[in-house]
Amino acid sequence: MDHFQKANEAFVDDNYEEALKLYTSAIEADGTIAEYFVKRSQTYIKLTQYEAAEEDASKACELDPSNSKAFLRKGVAQFHRKKYKDALESLEAGLKLDEKDDNFQKWIEKCKAKIPADAPPPAKTEPVKDPVIPQPSKEKQRYDWYQTERFVVLTIMIKGCKKEDVDIVYNQHSLSATIKLKSGSDYSLELDLAHPVVPSQCTTKILSTKVECKLKKEEGIRWNKLEGDDSLAAASGNPSDSGSDVNKYPTSSHYTRNWDKIAKEAEKDDKEEGVNDLFQKLYADGSDEVKKAMNKSFVESGGTVLSTNWSEISQKKTEMKPPDGMEWKKYEI
Repeated sequence: MDHFQKANEAFVDDNYEEALKLYTSAIEADGTIAEYFVKRSQTYIKLTQYEAAEEDASKACELDPSNSKAFLRKGVAQFHRKKYKDALESLEAGLKLDEKDDNFQKWIEKCKAKIPADAPPPAKTEPVKDPVIPQPSKEKQRYDWYQTERFVVLTIMIKGCKKEDVDIVYNQHSLSATIKLKSGSDYSLELDLAHPVVPSQCTTKILSTKVECKLKKEEGIRWNKLEGDDSLAAASGNPSDSGSDVNKYPTSSHYTRNWDKIAKEAEKDDKEEGVNDLFQKLYADGSDEVKKAMNKSFVESGGTVLSTNWSEISQKKTEMKPPDGMEWKKYEI
């Protein structure tokens, strides 16, 4: 398998650092293919390296002026670099190439909102490279997803978000999320969805520990991927036809979960936070034996059992007891 194929697999698995290395190897092997630069530009965007993303997208536009995705990546990168007029020009050029792509209109509207109404059109000048600024450390993966028969639920793990700092835009084939972090920087997530959704029936829920995006499926099929080509999903049919696998859905994680059960439990998040506070208070106020019992049972059971009875727990090793519909699987490292 060549570097480009391996890079695509790493990207789908959210392993952007590895994808970046593999796309770079593919470009070093053949630097004349525009799609290589488009994909690496998208990877740079995921890693918030917007200057490098713009450079790659510009190169892709030179190699293939008919590649609409190249203009989209260029416009998105320029937007994040606050080059709003340049971004608008790139996005409008891409829209002419692919008028059916909802992403262009979405980003064009974002650009226009940033540009004063009486601002002159962008001047045609020679591009000037920005000074090299040290990049901040890469943020760890911050989202996960699961699905039910009718919905895909995307969870962005960022705590303490305010409603005014969260901007989620749903389109039929894409999702765009921009969240203002406490540090003052923006967290950006751009997803080209594997299957269409119904934007008018998609909702956003802001909790104290996360932001939850609930996407209504246009078709009641099981998604094998969140992003990219998922041609196998059409052959899988309705989830209800899959027997005992009806509750087992893929995510960016690599183990099996009963997502229908978890979906119901997710609706109780606020109550669960109160339960967590209760456990913390119980531990803080407990005797040494209570604390020993809680620590021993939790560690030995892999987090599936929490006991305060030291006389019982001290006698033997605590067995793992995963919730109904879930299974414990040990991975070899």
